[in-house]
Amino acid sequence: MATRKDNPVNVEYETRAKNLLKGELKRKGVTYAQLAEKLAAMDIHETERNLNNKISRGGFSAAFLLQCLNAIGSENLHLR
Repeated sequence: MATRKDNPVNVEYETRAKNLLKGELKRKGVTYAQLAEKLAAMDIHETERNLNNKISRGGFSAAFLLQCLNAIGSENLHLR
């Protein structure tokens, strides 16, 4: 049975999403621990370790991406 990781298009976009989120975190100077606190304030409970694993894998949902971007105050994104 094929998985989403078997599709090179999925891998490409998951990598782009991961890099986008990592870049925004770096640009804003937000650590995973700080992101966990900001998400908790939105009633989204993730540990620092869980965030590290989830973001490193890159297979997170669009909703999670938007929640993180909202939590760190990102208003504008540049997609390439």
